Amino acid sequence: MTGSGAVGSGPLSYGRPDERIARFIAGSLGEARSVLNVGAGKGSYEDATDGLPFADGAFDAALALLGVHQWGDVTAGLREMRRVARGPVAVLTCDPAMVRDFWLYAYSPEVLETEARRHPPVDEILTALGGTGTVDAVPIPLDCTDGFNEAYYGRPELLLDPAARQACPAWSFVDDGARERFDRALRHDLASGAWDERFGHLRTQPTYRGSLVLVRAVP
Repeated sequence: MTGSGAVGSGPLSYGRPDERIARFIAGSLGEARSVLNVGAGKGSYEDATDGLPFADGAFDAALALLGVHQWGDVTAGLREMRRVARGPVAVLTCDPAMVRDFWLYAYSPEVLETEARRHPPVDEILTALGGTGTVDAVPIPLDCTDGFNEAYYGRPELLLDPAARQACPAWSFVDDGARERFDRALRHDLASGAWDERFGHLRTQPTYRGSLVLVRAVP
Protein backbone atom coordinates (compact mmCIF):
# COMPACT_ATOMS: atom_id res chain seq x y z
CA MET A 1 0.00 0.00 0.00
CA THR A 2 1.39 3.35 -1.03
CA GLY A 3 1.00 6.26 1.39
CA SER A 4 2.28 7.63 4.65
CA GLY A 5 0.73 4.91 6.80
CA ALA A 6 -1.71 2.04 6.98
CA VAL A 7 -4.60 0.67 8.98
CA GLY A 8 -3.19 -1.14 12.00
CA SER A 9 -4.28 -3.44 14.78
CA GLY A 10 -3.55 -4.04 18.42
CA PRO A 11 -4.99 -3.97 21.93
CA LEU A 12 -7.76 -1.63 23.03
CA SER A 13 -6.44 1.91 22.90
CA TYR A 14 -8.44 5.03 22.25
CA GLY A 15 -8.00 5.98 18.60
CA ARG A 16 -6.31 2.74 17.46
CA PRO A 17 -7.75 1.57 14.10
CA ASP A 18 -9.65 -1.70 14.33
CA GLU A 19 -8.30 -4.61 12.28
CA ARG A 20 -11.79 -5.93 11.49
CA ILE A 21 -12.81 -2.62 9.99
CA ALA A 22 -9.49 -2.63 8.13
CA ARG A 23 -10.34 -6.01 6.59
CA PHE A 24 -13.77 -4.74 5.56
CA ILE A 25 -12.12 -1.81 3.79
CA ALA A 26 -9.46 -4.00 2.16
CA GLY A 27 -12.18 -6.24 0.78
CA SER A 28 -13.63 -3.31 -1.15
CA LEU A 29 -10.39 -2.95 -3.10
CA GLY A 30 -10.60 -6.37 -4.69
CA GLU A 31 -7.36 -7.68 -6.17
CA ALA A 32 -5.65 -4.29 -6.29
CA ARG A 33 -1.88 -4.63 -5.86
CA SER A 34 -0.96 -0.95 -5.80
CA VAL A 35 -3.13 1.24 -3.56
CA LEU A 36 -2.65 4.95 -2.94
CA ASN A 37 -3.66 5.66 0.66
CA VAL A 38 -4.38 9.39 0.68
CA GLY A 39 -3.93 10.70 4.18
CA ALA A 40 -3.04 7.28 5.62
CA GLY A 41 -5.78 7.29 8.23
CA LYS A 42 -7.16 9.37 11.06
CA GLY A 43 -4.78 11.98 12.42
CA SER A 44 -2.55 12.37 9.36
CA TYR A 45 -4.48 14.22 6.69
CA GLU A 46 -3.02 14.84 3.26
CA ASP A 47 -5.10 17.26 1.23
CA ALA A 48 -5.46 16.00 -2.35
CA THR A 49 -7.08 19.26 -3.47
CA ASP A 50 -3.97 20.73 -5.09
CA GLY A 51 -3.21 17.62 -7.08
CA LEU A 52 -1.51 14.31 -6.44
CA PRO A 53 2.02 13.92 -7.87
CA PHE A 54 1.21 10.82 -9.90
CA ALA A 55 0.33 10.05 -13.50
CA ASP A 56 -3.18 9.21 -14.62
CA GLY A 57 -4.04 5.64 -13.69
CA ALA A 58 -0.82 5.15 -11.74
CA PHE A 59 -2.48 2.90 -9.14
CA ASP A 60 -4.86 -0.02 -9.15
CA ALA A 61 -6.96 1.67 -6.45
CA ALA A 62 -7.08 4.68 -4.13
CA LEU A 63 -8.22 4.96 -0.53
CA ALA A 64 -9.03 7.76 1.92
CA LEU A 65 -9.77 7.05 5.58
CA LEU A 66 -11.85 9.55 7.58
CA GLY A 67 -10.05 12.53 6.12
CA VAL A 68 -11.89 14.03 3.15
CA HIS A 69 -13.84 16.46 5.35
CA GLN A 70 -10.51 18.11 6.18
CA TRP A 71 -9.77 18.99 2.56
CA GLY A 72 -10.06 22.54 1.27
CA ASP A 73 -12.01 21.37 -1.80
CA VAL A 74 -13.54 17.93 -1.35
CA THR A 75 -14.71 17.60 -4.95
CA ALA A 76 -11.31 18.48 -6.39
CA GLY A 77 -9.56 16.06 -4.07
CA LEU A 78 -11.88 13.19 -4.91
CA ARG A 79 -11.48 13.82 -8.62
CA GLU A 80 -7.73 13.60 -8.13
CA MET A 81 -8.13 10.22 -6.47
CA ARG A 82 -10.28 9.10 -9.39
CA ARG A 83 -7.67 10.35 -11.87
CA VAL A 84 -4.77 8.37 -10.43
CA ALA A 85 -6.71 5.12 -9.85
CA ARG A 86 -7.45 2.65 -12.63
CA GLY A 87 -9.90 0.72 -10.49
CA PRO A 88 -11.89 1.31 -7.32
CA VAL A 89 -11.70 4.40 -5.15
CA ALA A 90 -12.85 3.82 -1.57
CA VAL A 91 -13.63 6.55 0.95
CA LEU A 92 -14.27 5.78 4.60
CA THR A 93 -16.39 8.61 5.93
CA CYS A 94 -19.27 9.60 8.15
CA ASP A 95 -22.72 9.94 6.60
CA PRO A 96 -24.06 13.20 8.07
CA ALA A 97 -27.63 12.09 7.41
CA MET A 98 -27.19 9.16 9.81
CA VAL A 99 -25.26 10.81 12.64
CA ARG A 100 -28.25 11.82 14.77
CA ASP A 101 -29.59 8.26 14.93
CA PHE A 102 -26.96 7.29 17.51
CA TRP A 103 -27.97 7.20 21.21
CA LEU A 104 -25.37 9.86 22.02
CA TYR A 105 -27.73 12.43 20.49
CA ALA A 106 -29.95 12.10 23.58
CA TYR A 107 -27.04 13.16 25.79
CA SER A 108 -24.96 15.53 23.69
CA PRO A 109 -26.75 16.77 20.59
CA GLU A 110 -24.09 19.48 20.25
CA VAL A 111 -21.41 16.90 19.52
CA LEU A 112 -23.38 15.08 16.86
CA GLU A 113 -24.62 18.29 15.25
CA THR A 114 -20.96 19.27 14.98
CA GLU A 115 -20.13 15.88 13.48
CA ALA A 116 -22.90 16.20 10.93
CA ARG A 117 -21.70 19.63 9.82
CA ARG A 118 -18.09 18.53 9.40
CA HIS A 119 -18.67 15.78 6.84
CA PRO A 120 -19.75 16.18 3.20
CA PRO A 121 -22.98 14.53 2.06
CA VAL A 122 -22.47 11.05 0.67
CA ASP A 123 -24.14 12.05 -2.61
CA GLU A 124 -21.49 14.73 -3.05
CA ILE A 125 -18.76 12.11 -2.75
CA LEU A 126 -20.46 9.78 -5.22
CA THR A 127 -20.95 12.56 -7.75
CA ALA A 128 -17.33 13.65 -7.55
CA LEU A 129 -16.02 10.11 -8.04
CA GLY A 130 -18.35 9.33 -10.93
CA GLY A 131 -18.68 5.87 -12.43
CA THR A 132 -20.67 3.26 -10.56
CA GLY A 133 -20.89 3.90 -6.85
CA THR A 134 -22.03 2.06 -3.74
CA VAL A 135 -22.44 3.04 -0.09
CA ASP A 136 -22.09 0.37 2.58
CA ALA A 137 -22.53 0.80 6.31
CA VAL A 138 -19.40 -0.45 8.06
CA PRO A 139 -20.09 -3.08 10.74
CA ILE A 140 -18.59 -1.77 13.98
CA PRO A 141 -17.67 -4.59 16.40
CA LEU A 142 -18.79 -4.43 20.02
CA ASP A 143 -15.19 -4.35 21.25
CA CYS A 144 -14.01 -1.93 18.56
CA THR A 145 -10.52 -0.62 19.30
CA ASP A 146 -10.98 2.67 17.46
CA GLY A 147 -11.86 5.96 19.12
CA PHE A 148 -14.85 7.40 17.26
CA ASN A 149 -18.13 7.88 19.11
CA GLU A 150 -20.00 4.93 17.64
CA ALA A 151 -17.17 2.59 18.68
CA TYR A 152 -18.71 2.75 22.16
CA TYR A 153 -22.26 1.94 21.07
CA GLY A 154 -22.53 -0.87 23.62
CA ARG A 155 -19.98 0.40 26.15
CA PRO A 156 -21.33 3.78 27.24
CA GLU A 157 -19.19 3.90 30.39
CA LEU A 158 -16.08 4.33 28.26
CA LEU A 159 -17.34 7.66 26.92
CA LEU A 160 -17.23 8.99 30.47
CA ASP A 161 -13.44 8.83 30.21
CA PRO A 162 -12.17 12.23 28.98
CA ALA A 163 -9.38 10.40 27.12
CA ALA A 164 -11.97 8.53 25.06
CA ARG A 165 -13.73 11.75 24.13
CA GLN A 166 -10.43 13.43 23.34
CA ALA A 167 -9.73 10.73 20.75
CA CYS A 168 -12.80 11.88 18.80
CA PRO A 169 -12.24 15.33 17.22
CA ALA A 170 -15.91 16.37 17.40
CA TRP A 171 -15.63 16.78 21.17
CA SER A 172 -13.01 19.48 20.72
CA PHE A 173 -15.59 21.68 18.99
CA VAL A 174 -17.95 21.90 21.97
CA ASP A 175 -17.40 23.88 25.16
CA ASP A 176 -16.79 22.64 28.68
CA GLY A 177 -20.43 23.19 29.56
CA ALA A 178 -21.60 20.75 26.90
CA ARG A 179 -19.10 18.14 28.03
CA GLU A 180 -20.15 18.55 31.67
CA ARG A 181 -23.86 18.27 30.82
CA PHE A 182 -23.16 15.09 28.88
CA ASP A 183 -21.16 13.62 31.76
CA ARG A 184 -23.85 14.36 34.33
CA ALA A 185 -26.72 13.10 32.20
CA LEU A 186 -25.06 9.86 31.18
CA ARG A 187 -23.81 9.09 34.68
CA HIS A 188 -27.31 9.66 36.03
CA ASP A 189 -28.95 7.38 33.48
CA LEU A 190 -26.37 4.64 33.92
CA ALA A 191 -26.83 4.73 37.69
CA SER A 192 -30.63 4.77 37.48
CA GLY A 193 -30.83 2.14 34.76
CA ALA A 194 -32.52 4.53 32.33
CA TRP A 195 -29.81 4.07 29.70
CA ASP A 196 -30.15 0.30 29.84
CA GLU A 197 -33.92 0.49 29.60
CA ARG A 198 -33.61 2.31 26.28
CA PHE A 199 -30.36 1.02 24.86
CA GLY A 200 -29.31 -1.98 26.93
CA HIS A 201 -29.74 -4.37 24.00
CA LEU A 202 -26.65 -2.78 22.47
CA ARG A 203 -24.45 -4.20 25.22
CA THR A 204 -24.66 -7.65 23.63
CA GLN A 205 -25.21 -6.69 19.99
CA PRO A 206 -22.17 -8.08 18.09
CA THR A 207 -21.97 -5.25 15.57
CA TYR A 208 -23.52 -1.86 14.97
CA ARG A 209 -24.20 -0.17 11.66
CA GLY A 210 -24.51 3.58 12.01
CA SER A 211 -23.09 6.61 10.27
CA LEU A 212 -19.67 5.08 9.47
CA VAL A 213 -19.86 4.20 5.78
CA LEU A 214 -17.60 3.09 2.98
CA VAL A 215 -18.23 4.89 -0.28
CA ARG A 216 -16.83 2.98 -3.26
CA ALA A 217 -16.78 3.86 -6.94
CA VAL A 218 -15.42 2.12 -10.02
CA PRO A 219 -15.02 3.74 -13.45
